[in-house]
Amino acid sequence: MASFLAPFSGSATNVALPSIARDLGLDAVALSWVGMAYLLAAAVGLVPFGRLADIHGRKRVFTWGVLVYAAASLACALSPSARVLLGARVLQGLGGAAIFGTNVAILTSVLPPGRRGAALGLNVASVYLGLSLGPFLGGLLTEQAGWRSLFHLSAALGVVLAVVVQLGLAGEWRESHGEPFDAAGALLYGAGLLASMYGFSRLPSQSGAGLVAAGLALLAGFVAWERRAGHPLLPMGLFLENRVFAFSNAAALVNYSATFAVGFLLSLYLQYVQGLSAQAAGLVLVAQPAVMTVVSPLAGRLSDRVESRRVASAGMGLTAIGLALLCALSTTTPLAFTITCLVVLGCGFGLFSSPNTNAVMAVVEKRQYGVASAALGTMRLSGQMLSMAIAMLLLRLFVGPVALTAERREPLVAATRAAFAVFCGLCVLGVFASLARGQRPPASRPVCDPS
Repeated sequence: MASFLAPFSGSATNVALPSIARDLGLDAVALSWVGMAYLLAAAVGLVPFGRLADIHGRKRVFTWGVLVYAAASLACALSPSARVLLGARVLQGLGGAAIFGTNVAILTSVLPPGRRGAALGLNVASVYLGLSLGPFLGGLLTEQAGWRSLFHLSAALGVVLAVVVQLGLAGEWRESHGEPFDAAGALLYGAGLLASMYGFSRLPSQSGAGLVAAGLALLAGFVAWERRAGHPLLPMGLFLENRVFAFSNAAALVNYSATFAVGFLLSLYLQYVQGLSAQAAGLVLVAQPAVMTVVSPLAGRLSDRVESRRVASAGMGLTAIGLALLCALSTTTPLAFTITCLVVLGCGFGLFSSPNTNAVMAVVEKRQYGVASAALGTMRLSGQMLSMAIAMLLLRLFVGPVALTAERREPLVAATRAAFAVFCGLCVLGVFASLARGQRPPASRPVCDPS
C-alpha cells in the first residue's frame, strides 16, 4: 500500500501540472518545482531516516512517515498559493523519505533470500500500479473535480494506510538499537545534496555553478567524515569494498536519471503540442507503468534463479532503445508511435528494477538493511532529481521562464527531444555499470528465526 501511494500521487500530479500552472500562475521553470521540491526533500531525508529506523525501529519510522505524508497531502490540497504548495510538497517528501527508507528493509527482514526476489517484484509492481493508475485517475479527477482533489485522495489513502499499519503490521525491527545517530554526518549529507541539486537546477547561471561546487565540496566532506566515524550514517565500506553494492547503486542512479522526467515531459508534450486533455494524456501515459506492473514480478522471480546483473542489464538496454525512439518526436508524431515507445520503456524498466534491488539487498548484513534500503532509495531519488534538473535546464534554454502555451510548441518539442537524447546516452553508460557489478553471492538456505 505504501509503495502504491507516493508513485500514484506523483504520477497523478504530473498530469495536473497545466491546471496547477493556470490556477497558481506558474511559468515553465517554476512548474518544474512542484515535482522537484518533493524529490529534493525526500532525497535529503532518506539516508537519515533509514539509519534512525535501524536504531529506533523500522515500523515506528514507517508509521510516522505515513502520518506526515497524509498531513502534507491535505496541506497541498488546501494551498492558497504556489509558495504554500511547494512548502507542503517538501513536507510530503520528508514523509515519503521515512516510508521508502524503511519499506524494503522491512520486507527484507522478514523473508528468506530465496523468496526475496519474488516479494520485491510484487513491491515494485505496487509502485508501478500506482504509476499506472495515477495518470488515468489523475486526469479524470483533474477534469471533473480539479487538481486539489488529487491531494485530498492521497491524504485519505494515507489515513487508511496508517490504520492498517497499526492493526496489521506486527513486530519491530531495530538491529542497531543503542547505537548513536551521526547528526554531523546527516547535516553534511543534507546540505551537500541540497546545494548541489538546487544549483544544478539553476544552471547555466553563475550562482547555479557556485552552488553545485559548494554542494560537491560538502559531499566530499561527508565522505571523509563517514570514513572516520565510529557509527557512520552511511558506512563507506558498502561502496568502497562491496563491488556488487556499489555498481548496483550506480546503475540505479543512472537508470532513474534517464527515465523519471519522461512522464513530466510527455505530459507537457501531449497537452501543449498534441492538444490532448489531461484525462486523455493520462490514458496515453498509463502504457508505460501498466507494462511495468506486469513485467516487474516476473523479473523479480527470474532474479531468484538467474544472475541479477543479466536481467537488469537487458532491461537497461531496452530502456535505451525506447529513449532513442522518443528522440524522433515532432509536432505531428502519431499517438500510436508514442504509446509504442512507452511500452518498450515499460518492459525495460520492469526488467531492471526488482532484480537490481534484489542484488543490493543480497550483499549486506541484516543490521544494515535499513541503511542499504535508504542508500538505494537515495540513488533512486537523486536520479529522479537529476532527471528533472536536466529537463528544467533544457526547458530554461529552449523555452525560457515564460508560461507554456500551444504557440510555444516548437521550442517545447526541441527541449523534449534534446532531453531524450541525453537520457539515452545515460542509459547506454548504465548498461556498462550494470554489467560491471560482478556476481552476487548465491542465496543461502532459509533460516527459521522464532523472534
